[in-house]
Amino acid sequence: MQKNAKKIRVAVGMSGGVDSTMTALLLKKQGFDVSGLTMKIWDNAYNFQETARGCYGPGAEKNITGARKAAKKIDIPHFVIDVSQEFKKIVLEYFQKEYQAGKTPNPCIVCNAKIKFGFLLDKALESGLKFDYFATGHYANKSFDKKKKIYLLKRGSDKTKDQSYFLYRLTQKQLAKILFPLGKMTKDEIKKIARQNNFTGYADKQESQNFIECKDYSVILTSGVPGKIVDPKGKILGKHKGVSLYTIGQRKNLDLGGLKEPYFVIKIDAKNNLIIAGPREYLYSDKVSVRDINWIVPLKFVQKNNIKVKIRYGAPLVAATFIKKSTKAATLKFQKPQLSVTPGQSIVFYDGETVLGGGIIVK
Repeated sequence: MQKNAKKIRVAVGMSGGVDSTMTALLLKKQGFDVSGLTMKIWDNAYNFQETARGCYGPGAEKNITGARKAAKKIDIPHFVIDVSQEFKKIVLEYFQKEYQAGKTPNPCIVCNAKIKFGFLLDKALESGLKFDYFATGHYANKSFDKKKKIYLLKRGSDKTKDQSYFLYRLTQKQLAKILFPLGKMTKDEIKKIARQNNFTGYADKQESQNFIECKDYSVILTSGVPGKIVDPKGKILGKHKGVSLYTIGQRKNLDLGGLKEPYFVIKIDAKNNLIIAGPREYLYSDKVSVRDINWIVPLKFVQKNNIKVKIRYGAPLVAATFIKKSTKAATLKFQKPQLSVTPGQSIVFYDGETVLGGGIIVK
């Protein structure tokens, strides 16, 4: 038990899943004064059936119920904080706007930075709740660099579950008050602890894989105006159903027949309402331009140009070199050309285990 743990109040973001549930249980066992916070983000704004595990959708109430039952079993107070309007305004509208512009956004990153580590905590404090730290079930680590006097975000020890990618937009102020109790543990260890403490149902629960509780994003996107599909030289190949329904690297729904080889979406020209399609070799890029960068490690401390990057969650770390970098923008060259580097997605910069920061891919 940490010294004076009983005097430290920790609010845990509880989603109803095994990771956040075990985060609350472990902290309670360590003697902290623990409470649970669950976000309410679903507001019945859309009418669709739950066909996949996700965060946003008609099944969201089951997640709240699961979190409430877990908190009761752990014997901690539990609070539901309604951030549905903030979620709609900041996350959903961003998601829709980016797709309409022919880009492929990552809403989970925006939700973490602005909602989970932002409005959720602000509204909880405004309601009168008191806590010293906020803990989540993310597989990530943090430390404090005494020499530089900055907090560092680091990769989770379980590299198959590392979630540092989703957290690159955190600020020094936010990191100072965040705890990641699962950072040095593996998913298998967490499930084992859950079963040992009679939370088998949570250990066996299917994990959320999608942003929404549907396999098709079109349920929350306007289809847009149909237009032409052309090849890199401008030759018309077919028709598309609206640029917001396509992403870089996509082959499905192009419906292009009579070609000698498979064609993929290689570029989306939203301004001219065009989908450009071509063979797989057109999907490789050796450079990437990045905007809207958040440096967790202040730029003055980023001395190395040779780093590792992730161009999407689930992608391997690959070597890259900064050609130029500033507080808000950068250009990088990959050591080896990368497949489907997608505008709108986030690219995250790593120096060893440390997250330097990241930004939005422009081209």
